[in-house]
Amino acid sequence: MKLTIADLYDLDHTLAADYLRQFTYPWEALAGIGELILALGAALPAEDYEHTEENIWISRDARIYPTADITGPCIIGRGTEVRPGAFIRGNALVGCNCVVGNSTELKNVILFDNVQVPHYNYVGDSILGYKAHMGAGSITSNVKSDKALVVIHNQGEDIPTGRKKVGALIGDRVEVGCGSVLNPGTVVGRDSNIYPLSSVRGAVPAECIYKQGGNIVPKQFDF
Repeated sequence: MKLTIADLYDLDHTLAADYLRQFTYPWEALAGIGELILALGAALPAEDYEHTEENIWISRDARIYPTADITGPCIIGRGTEVRPGAFIRGNALVGCNCVVGNSTELKNVILFDNVQVPHYNYVGDSILGYKAHMGAGSITSNVKSDKALVVIHNQGEDIPTGRKKVGALIGDRVEVGCGSVLNPGTVVGRDSNIYPLSSVRGAVPAECIYKQGGNIVPKQFDF
């Protein structure tokens, strides 16, 4: 499976486009998200974005519920809704028309436009592509139980990331079923679906369905 940024993401749907173009693989971009947000935030137009607190920029038409807890660096894009009890821990670039749901936690992430993490999700050290959706209770696990550096497993090839923390790199329009766990270093190709209650490891090719037990089958399209 191809794991490059170009294979996973349409960069027309994120403020991070120029930043991401510097890298080949998405996990290479995780280290600099905080610095990226600070640079982007300083250049955002004041008529469109409110600089609410230090290192926090929120679109003036975003809907932020009073009980949401937001720590910078953070940018929240146009039309995005951050629901009650959401916890944004910093280094979060949230695109336009996204949903960050009740009791959802974000840390060191890039969410492309139209991403939905709407119910009880944890997303850390991860990048979610355009229109990606995580079902209720699905999470990214970003640290291995033995605390070893994360390795990407891709069809018999092991690719070292050099990082202790890598969550999931999810391509455009991916659907993650409710209650699923995306283990450290999971990569999911564009337009793929993850069955509910799955424990996912390694790389899932584009336009596939990941079923329980790790069975991966191509999608069938009716034209």
